[in-house]
Amino acid sequence: MVAPVSSAQKTVFTGFRILALGAAIAMLYYGRIFFITVIIASMIAFLLDPIVEFFMKMRLPRGFASFAVCSISLMFLYLAGLGLYTQSLAMMDDLPAYGERINEIVDNASGRIERFEEKTYQTLIPKRFQDRNPPPPEAPAPASARGKRNKAAPPPQQQAQQPPAIQEVRVRPEPTNFVTYLTTYLSSFYNVLLMASFVPFLVYFLLSWRDHLRSRFLYLFDGDARYAAEHAWAGVGDMVRAYVIGNFLLGLVLGLASSILFAAVKLPYWLVVGPLSGFLSLIPYVGLPLAMIPPMIAALPKSNEPAVYLFLAVSVSMLHLFALNLLYPKFVGARVHLNPLVVTIGLMFWGMLWGGIGLLLAIPLTAGIKAVFDNVSSLQPYGRLMGD
Repeated sequence: MVAPVSSAQKTVFTGFRILALGAAIAMLYYGRIFFITVIIASMIAFLLDPIVEFFMKMRLPRGFASFAVCSISLMFLYLAGLGLYTQSLAMMDDLPAYGERINEIVDNASGRIERFEEKTYQTLIPKRFQDRNPPPPEAPAPASARGKRNKAAPPPQQQAQQPPAIQEVRVRPEPTNFVTYLTTYLSSFYNVLLMASFVPFLVYFLLSWRDHLRSRFLYLFDGDARYAAEHAWAGVGDMVRAYVIGNFLLGLVLGLASSILFAAVKLPYWLVVGPLSGFLSLIPYVGLPLAMIPPMIAALPKSNEPAVYLFLAVSVSMLHLFALNLLYPKFVGARVHLNPLVVTIGLMFWGMLWGGIGLLLAIPLTAGIKAVFDNVSSLQPYGRLMGD
């Protein structure tokens, strides 16, 4: 017979849970680079896993199929980076035109603000009051000052006899060494670059050792716990795969549609601006304004017509609304099953912990937690609370 748990013991257990939760949050914050690297590698592995399965149907070993898929992916990344580098060189040649156009826009905006302030002043203050209170004339200089001003400068002989004035000595700061500046600037990104270099290796091992990792993970549990862990593993895998592949396909569709629309108006660098605008549109809550920034900037030196900017704004907005209301529920929403309040709180929480990258990972992380809750009997009420 199990002894009943007293209220004091429940209080102690609650305190330990709160401390454990605080320790987990602190670990996520201070080890964010490590956890972000592992999560991104896992999501890439889920994205590439169907391709590995396709190669395995051709009777290739899983290790060789994983290596081939990773090599092909790296080749595509190299080609994409090469194309982006080529477009960046062309954009560097157009930087003076961008600068002139931006200066022109700033000058026009300043002139309009000044005219608006002048009209507002004339409207709010009656003209008769302005006539009665003209600006005060400049006061004449006193006679002593005029006399001193009209005095001739002393001859050079007298100037030479005068004692030299004490000049203020200014110590110029030594110029910063370029190597020191570059080292200081790159030191902040050292950990990020170091962890990013592990991503290809993590992706390969996650793909080639998937079955081994799954079996060893389930071996940690016994009885009903192993059954729940197996279902949780499958639920998290299906959700992450649906989310990553769905967003990737949706980004490709939006990028292709945006590129076609931008090419129709002869927008410069539409091959880069279109996919960039399409994938930026997928960012929760702030995707629409972010998606408008690349085409608006690209159109600055080539067009002075407001109709072009209006067309870009309307086309990006229509694509965003079409993807959000029609395509997103079919590609992604059917597997996530999160209510809007939980999505908002998840965005706030992960954005607070990990910044901008936390906003991108907030929905799959929150949905993965819900998938675990749904498959653990003691946590199922929390899963229903997070559901739609």
